[in-house]
Amino acid sequence: MNKKKNIVAIVVLLVVAIAVWYALEHPASQPPTSSESSSTTEAQNANPIAAVSYVCDGGKTIDAKFYQGSPKPPAGPGEPPTPGGSVEITLSDGRVMTLQQTLSADGARYSDGNPMVQGNETFVFWSKGNGALILENNQEKSYTGCILVAPDPGGLPQVYESGSQGFSVRYPAGYTVNPSFQYQELGPNNEINGVSFTIPSSTAAGTNLGQDSYISVEEIPNTEDCNAGLFLPPNSATGVLGITTTTENGVTYSVASSTGAGAGNRYEETAYAIPGTNPCVAVHYFIHYGVIENYPAGAVKAFDRQSILDQFDAIRKTLTIQ
Repeated sequence: MNKKKNIVAIVVLLVVAIAVWYALEHPASQPPTSSESSSTTEAQNANPIAAVSYVCDGGKTIDAKFYQGSPKPPAGPGEPPTPGGSVEITLSDGRVMTLQQTLSADGARYSDGNPMVQGNETFVFWSKGNGALILENNQEKSYTGCILVAPDPGGLPQVYESGSQGFSVRYPAGYTVNPSFQYQELGPNNEINGVSFTIPSSTAAGTNLGQDSYISVEEIPNTEDCNAGLFLPPNSATGVLGITTTTENGVTYSVASSTGAGAGNRYEETAYAIPGTNPCVAVHYFIHYGVIENYPAGAVKAFDRQSILDQFDAIRKTLTIQ
């Protein structure tokens, strides 16, 4: 009997010894400290206050996510405020980096240096209004003419950007772009320069719509009163050019329309000028079509005017001025 008890005791001791050994070799995971938990929670809640994309000269791109950062103590008398924000940028050359906000008298400036000291950095991202640039090694502007690009509302995958003209706009696939467009209906020496986007031939095929129909972005320099009447001939078919004002998506437009006719053709034009811009900027619709009655019966069908207007409207609403 004692022998059996001894065997049981030995087994119990072995089980206990194995349990102790396993506990020492496999310690239980400890809950994170308050600072670790706080950091994790902070990282999880660090959602950007804005996420935007820029298209730059040469087809380069910048994707930027802006973060507000933690609150900073108020500056003392005569001291500059301490910047607290940051930005995460992804460049089209494959680089991804996070930069801290620095002092700036104009726009939002971010760099890889000390936020309170300018001049000790090697990389700067500078956002000003709807524009941006990148400065490397304190002198090389490696990304220039960068303009914010509106998100694609659907069906507008292409982007036109011009740093020299100061705007970006989205447009559908298949449109033909003419960056040297001139509107000439105001007569000699009154041409208006711009960029036109002509509809694809497939849009007009089988209809009475002219293949030269287009939407354009135009500019008139040195204007004291930017209004739609500057972009159209002075007389419409009725002899009166009405100018109205409308606001869409926070943008106020001066709007005017004009119609014309000749040799069985019809022309409809609408200009959406943006008051306060200098040069004065307008988006111009030009729709040309033939009188449907002049075609042999069944040869063509009437084009869908509303579809064209809806597409032009969608393009116009993506215009971003630097």
